[in-house]
Amino acid sequence: MADQYLTIESPGTGVYKEKGSRFLGFAFPVHDEDSIREHLSSLQKEHHSARHCCYAWRLNPEKTDYRMNDDGEPSGSAGKPIYGQIVSRDLTDLLVVVVRYFGGIKLGVGGLIQAYRTAASEALDQTRIIRRRVFDRLKVEFQYEQMNRVMQVVKEYKLDFEDQHFELECSLIVKSWRRQTPQVLDKFSTISGCTAEIINEKSQY
Repeated sequence: MADQYLTIESPGTGVYKEKGSRFLGFAFPVHDEDSIREHLSSLQKEHHSARHCCYAWRLNPEKTDYRMNDDGEPSGSAGKPIYGQIVSRDLTDLLVVVVRYFGGIKLGVGGLIQAYRTAASEALDQTRIIRRRVFDRLKVEFQYEQMNRVMQVVKEYKLDFEDQHFELECSLIVKSWRRQTPQVLDKFSTISGCTAEIINEKSQY
């Protein structure tokens, strides 16, 4: 499983013109399909007179969730070249949209592919690509007298707290960079009466 991934830090825009048609490119960092729908709805309202609003997106560090949409353009002439720009940069957790204002002259499938690819590339060129880490959520349970040893591990691996409960029976929920999680679990296992397990519901960002 991935322990880090590339994405964009902030939105970017680009423009490509060909034979009177304008192709406006937009790139957005996103984390889920709800935010994707919000961006698409906003662009469709803002550019309601445009002929096409084509897009592609990819989500999660494993890059397993993705979609392409030609929005009425010939099959494979819009969404696929947009998605190709995402893949060529090895990006995820982003949406790229290209809005087309038709100029009255048909470009042909080859011309469309070039136009949508270029507009997407222009938008991505205006963003800053960053590397993010993937985290596991760990639940740690231990006796109060082991508090100091547990906290030494937390400090050593720079684990971030999500929740904590301190009584005679104590528990923590912490975030660990996935690359170091095996070592963290091993370290907790050396503490008498301490148990630690991964409780991921989904990848943590």
